[in-house]
Amino acid sequence: MSTSSPPMTGRREERGDKTYLVLERTFRAPIADVWAAVTEPDRLVRWIGTWDGDPASGSVQFRMTAEAEDAAPEPFHIRECEPPRRLVVDSTMPYEGGKPVDWRVELDLRESDGVTTLVFSQSLPEVSMAENVGPGWEYYLDRLVVTHGGGEASSIDWDTYYPSLSEPYARAFGS
Repeated sequence: MSTSSPPMTGRREERGDKTYLVLERTFRAPIADVWAAVTEPDRLVRWIGTWDGDPASGSVQFRMTAEAEDAAPEPFHIRECEPPRRLVVDSTMPYEGGKPVDWRVELDLRESDGVTTLVFSQSLPEVSMAENVGPGWEYYLDRLVVTHGGGEASSIDWDTYYPSLSEPYARAFGS
């Protein structure tokens, strides 16, 4: 495992009155395959977690197994789902100190010449959250890239992402 810090790839975007963290990853794969990796429970569990429930109801229970096997499921409300191009979900989850915050996560995919680009966006209720959320999503999305390529998620070491990327994210987001 590498001990050097990966580069910060996220950027800040203002959308209306909300600040978003935006990251991109590319895959030499068809869009349908990348869509499956970010939406199907048996593919999600390889890099981040899994969900239960009926998406047709507009809500699923998502559990981040990459953090702890006994993580409690959290409700995610499906706001938009346009397979295989766009998924938007909202959730209210605890943050530092157990304070509940509202999150919006947007996944946009596009394919060109056999390469699919995933644009991942998450709203930040407070820009100061970027110093923790940014390194977290860098870590998870790199786990997605590795597992999509047939590797093991465990080859991605959390300690190379956090706290080394916290300060770059704090600077980039002005917190």
